[in-house]
Amino acid sequence: MAGIHRCFIVALVWLIPEIVYASVAPVRVNIGAASVSSSMLSVWAAQEQGIFAKHGIDAQLIVIRGGSTLVASLLTGEIQVAFTSGVSVLGAAAQGVDVKMLTSISSRVSWKLIANPQIKKAEDLRGKRFGVQSIVGSTWMYAMLALEQLGLEPKRDNITFLTIGDPVTIGYALEAGRIDAAVLDPPLSRRLTSKGFSQLVDLAKTNASFPGLGVGVTRTYLDQQSATLDRVVTALTESLAFVQLPANRSVALKILMKHLRINDPAVAQDGYQDHLLTLNRKPYPSLEGVRSAQRLMAQQNPKIAALKVEDLVDARFIRRLDESGAIDRYFGAQR
Repeated sequence: MAGIHRCFIVALVWLIPEIVYASVAPVRVNIGAASVSSSMLSVWAAQEQGIFAKHGIDAQLIVIRGGSTLVASLLTGEIQVAFTSGVSVLGAAAQGVDVKMLTSISSRVSWKLIANPQIKKAEDLRGKRFGVQSIVGSTWMYAMLALEQLGLEPKRDNITFLTIGDPVTIGYALEAGRIDAAVLDPPLSRRLTSKGFSQLVDLAKTNASFPGLGVGVTRTYLDQQSATLDRVVTALTESLAFVQLPANRSVALKILMKHLRINDPAVAQDGYQDHLLTLNRKPYPSLEGVRSAQRLMAQQNPKIAALKVEDLVDARFIRRLDESGAIDRYFGAQR
């Protein structure tokens, strides 16, 4: 009998947050993202599978092109949460803006350097045009990491970076011949290699570390709305587990195909599998990844080299979920 009571109490403790969230009016939160890529999968799933709503969040997802513009939107109040990487946080900190990173879905990069079919080896990239979303943004840094793997240096090897747009747009620009190469996320990479484009680097098979996307907020919002942020982080952590559970594979694939405009299920499946390889089970902010981004960004802005990366992250919400056993429970859930 004592054992039954104990099990009942444990179950009730797990249900209390959801009961509380269901009993209050949902909180409106505008969540901004700088681009459309497979890294957004857990955010899309949180919205479309009702996970935000379950945790009392009325989430509005807004695409705001470019990391710097995304951070500026945080400051103006247009958005309250940025789903961003340590790149934007570092750039903001270098300008004296107090932005914190609360989570990181990965600390490794699964993106791949894809080039037009005539380019077969590293030397062929000399004098060529790379497509990026912005200079000193994540796509630029992925390209820099890939070029390092090939022993190439943009200035020495006359490699030009062209600002094209989000990764989907970059992929179409490469296919149309407007650029010669780009580093793209797994589903987009698979789509192009299936059409004969060359893959020169797979960053997932290197030791490259990078701060994956996660929750970024201003210090002011963090101080004033910690309870709301606790809900947001909880929802996104549950959603991160959702997209990794084998039982949810078909749902995750449909979401990816819709948002990335992929028509071939086999291409989506391969890209999804590559994406899974880099996802964290417990999305703590990645200090090692932020340091890697800091090294690259310092080439363009020496102020960034002086920043203390430990001051840019706040893991309190993830730590609470981890220590309570909630994250393990999400992965143990049968859906």
